[in-house]
Amino acid sequence: MNDQSRTEAAAAAAGAAGTGLVVRHADTDRFEPGLRAFFEYRDLGIAPATGGRVQAHVIRARPGDKLRDGGHYHTLDFQMVYVLKGWVRFEYEGTGEVLLRPGTCVYQPPGIRHREIDHSDDLELLEITMPAEFETVALKE
Repeated sequence: MNDQSRTEAAAAAAGAAGTGLVVRHADTDRFEPGLRAFFEYRDLGIAPATGGRVQAHVIRARPGDKLRDGGHYHTLDFQMVYVLKGWVRFEYEGTGEVLLRPGTCVYQPPGIRHREIDHSDDLELLEITMPAEFETVALKE
């Protein structure tokens, strides 16, 4: 193991223990199933490093697997989405339809009702939430 690898391994361990710097690399992280079946999630290690105060993950579409979302809202303090690749169309309470494309940043206020309408097969986005763990409440259609 070279000096750079040792330093990165130590930073990853410190972040996981909630004691400091977190370094995560796309080529060594894996995407896992998560909240939505039509997405995969890559945890960026922020939740353990912040004692659960903040979550950050990259979300990507599962090609060919489309949404089944009748709308929902989240009980949290902060939610931000930044589109890295592809596009996604949401409907937001009080606003209507909004197309998010690469470079789009959205702050979703706590409790705002929203639903995903459609997304591209190559969608990738960064989502940051506070706290890391929160409830998602499905809306009745």
